[in-house]
Amino acid sequence: MSRIGKRSIPIPSGVNVEIDGNVVTVKGPKGTLTRALHPDMIVKMEASEIQVERPSDSKLHRSLHGTTRSVVANMVDGVNTGFQKTLELVGVGYRAAKSGDKVTLSLGFSHPVEILPEAGLELDVPANNRVIVKGIDKEKVGIFAAKIRDLRKPEPYKGKGIRYENEVVRRKVGKTGKK
Repeated sequence: MSRIGKRSIPIPSGVNVEIDGNVVTVKGPKGTLTRALHPDMIVKMEASEIQVERPSDSKLHRSLHGTTRSVVANMVDGVNTGFQKTLELVGVGYRAAKSGDKVTLSLGFSHPVEILPEAGLELDVPANNRVIVKGIDKEKVGIFAAKIRDLRKPEPYKGKGIRYENEVVRRKVGKTGKK
């Protein structure tokens, strides 16, 4: 039995969950999320909890059990509190500026890079070397933050680039000069 899959998901107050077959709709103070889950997974609502069950012990159903439970739990958390990823710009001259919806990044290229947030996401620039991606869908927040990071990944020699907050970049020793 999946240790994660068998845990129930508590529904906080202010969050409304509707289950129609394999389509789960979660409404909360931050917004609404709808997702079609695998048709074999059984999602039940009992009192103020959601329970995810699997029909058999086949390898496919075992692998989907915990994943389905985590997806539904992230939907409930997202509409209640939301998710965010913080990115740091490390390097001389690397900075971010927000104007309206779009964020302009100076990353050492010959041109500034402009980023527009996708639907359901919000970009915030609390400091000129920090960008925060916020949203209710954990998957979208993570993918969009990864796209921003891919613009200039941290390099191992000087550590310059865009990195996640608290990300540890493994540093390499550079060339040694002749003596």
